[in-house]
Amino acid sequence: MTCGHENIQGIARMRLMMVLYSMIATAMAGSGVIAVLTMGYATLWPILAAAVVGAVLALPVSWAVAREIS
Repeated sequence: MTCGHENIQGIARMRLMMVLYSMIATAMAGSGVIAVLTMGYATLWPILAAAVVGAVLALPVSWAVAREIS
């Protein structure tokens, strides 16, 4: 069982993670798309795959950053 203070701290960390995710996912997905386009893949599926991979990989990154900040 957790006390109220730990629960509030967890909620605050989750909110921070979501704010960070919005910025980190944009940067990582954009970097992936730029990398795919630089390699010459200019069709829908490689671009979409790079954006999805960047967005998915941004979840643990934003969680780790939020944990280090708080």
